[in-house]
Amino acid sequence: MQLTKFEEDMYNGEYGEGKAECMEILVSLGKIYDAEKMIPITSAQVSGVSYKTIGDAGLDFVVDLGKKAEVELETMLNPAGVDIENWEELGFSKEFTDKQIDIINGYESIGVMSTCTCTPYLIGNTPLLNEHVAWSESSAVCYVNSVIGARSNREGGPSALLAAIVGRTPYYGNHLLENRTADMIFDVDYEFSNEAEIGALGYYVGQIVNDQKPYFKLNGNPGRNNLKALGAALASSGAVSLYHVENVTPESEFARTHSTFEEKEVINIDKDIIEDALVGLSTTDKVPDLVCLGCPHASITEIQKVAQLVEGRKLSRDLWICTSKAIKSISQQCGYLDIIEAAGGKIVSDTCMVVSPMEELDYEVIGVNSAKAANYVPNMCKLDVVYDTVENLIDLIS
Repeated sequence: MQLTKFEEDMYNGEYGEGKAECMEILVSLGKIYDAEKMIPITSAQVSGVSYKTIGDAGLDFVVDLGKKAEVELETMLNPAGVDIENWEELGFSKEFTDKQIDIINGYESIGVMSTCTCTPYLIGNTPLLNEHVAWSESSAVCYVNSVIGARSNREGGPSALLAAIVGRTPYYGNHLLENRTADMIFDVDYEFSNEAEIGALGYYVGQIVNDQKPYFKLNGNPGRNNLKALGAALASSGAVSLYHVENVTPESEFARTHSTFEEKEVINIDKDIIEDALVGLSTTDKVPDLVCLGCPHASITEIQKVAQLVEGRKLSRDLWICTSKAIKSISQQCGYLDIIEAAGGKIVSDTCMVVSPMEELDYEVIGVNSAKAANYVPNMCKLDVVYDTVENLIDLIS
């Protein structure tokens, strides 16, 4: 790899032991992927936050690194394992919460913002088209590449953190324009009306493409919330980090003109495929003990919709809407929080159903409108899921 003078100095320890260690690892990573150089980044998003997923070893790594270096640019955290302010009310244990707070404090000591969200683009970390970033949460990577048109590989949590400390990442993969074309074409003959349907599309296609880049021909513009759901599903059932939607996403024209489409097979998707995927995402037909929305974290418009659905109703089962603290604050200002709490629901911040120790609580069946959650919860939390639209899920527990 060709390093600049500044990068060489960091590598050789001129800017401290911590940065030297980060550069050594990133250069080794770059060599594995044949990167010719490093590229400056403008922001980072770090996964590996929940104590459930990283344990004591992850905590030790963060604390040790915090003694040697700090991040150099805007860096936000992925969701933690609990709602830091309301963990006791929600039923999480003090032992788990104490460990979780130690992890967050460790990240804060390095200069990482303790935002604890998988949707940093909803709370201010919104790169410009073609900006280079180092993000690691799978749905956020898919969104930033596809919907925003910035450039990030699907980083691991540690590599994103190291990149934030040195302000650079290896120049390979999605950072190169020639790698941002499309690999497979999907012609979708379906009129999408809700997030569950488009999540089912993403779940089905992700299993086919794995880490390749799909190009969708859809009927109209599905909107930002549905694009968020589509990318999350693609990234969980497959390993998609970039997709294109014809005449919708910012690089779709580039993908259409540079992907040798005439040589690619077109896969047709119809109503039967979507409906089969919808059914297949549920593991039971029981009424949920808990309806848990916000995977990825809910936007303010999604919370507004829930408030409209539950206004004047009394819920018979628990309802959580997972989001960031920032979006929760906005929902309070708008009056949505009061409406949801009056119905018996809760807006939960900092965490989500996938990375929380949900299996330790008194729930057996979780209702979700997220294909990502439906894919992960049975394995990561050992709980059954009911997959449906937000409207139908609210009706089930009203």
